Amino acid sequence: MRAVIAEDSVLLRIGLVKVLDMAGFEVAAEAGDAETLLAAVAEHEPDLALVDVRMPPGFTDEGVRAALMIRQQWPTTSVLLLSQYVEERYAADLLASRTGGIGYLLKQRVADVEEFIDALKRVAAGGTALDPQVVSQLLLRRGGIDPLERLTPREREVLALMAEGRSNAGIAAHLVISESAVAKHINNILAKLDLPQADGDHRRVLAVLRFLDGTS
Repeated sequence: MRAVIAEDSVLLRIGLVKVLDMAGFEVAAEAGDAETLLAAVAEHEPDLALVDVRMPPGFTDEGVRAALMIRQQWPTTSVLLLSQYVEERYAADLLASRTGGIGYLLKQRVADVEEFIDALKRVAAGGTALDPQVVSQLLLRRGGIDPLERLTPREREVLALMAEGRSNAGIAAHLVISESAVAKHINNILAKLDLPQADGDHRRVLAVLRFLDGTS
């Protein structure tokens, strides 16, 4: 798999290149700003773009805007955003553009190389990877009466882990419960959120998106 990296910090970029190499990616190009990133994606059409949220010249949302453009113009390129701080509105913006091949992690997650590599591979394969702190912030911003308030504390935990992109087995391992218990919780979540009948994977994505939309 090929990847491009957009990160203005040279030291972090060097580290990301090494991690991607460990994960089996070929780094086709490196960029220090959004304009160079878009040119690199146009040239190489990589499987994955690893993008810093804030880049030159303004250090605001250049990375997010570039990521949204990538998702629109090169839909086969997955995007994983990296941020120094929790900025949940950026996660919602990116997820609203497409339901797969997207991720939003804090830069501190890079230190846990094994977990970070897992997230890279999951996003590149069309899955999702949302930082636990982003998910926690979204939950804390809940207000008013809506279907999410029907969920039990455990069901909210399961839904948050679903939003992170974890499989049933991964959720079970994290919560130290059985996979059958996870499946039961997910069925309850889908029912309580009044989601339409569809195949399991599609309804699971809808649940995550309902979760995100309701917390923006």
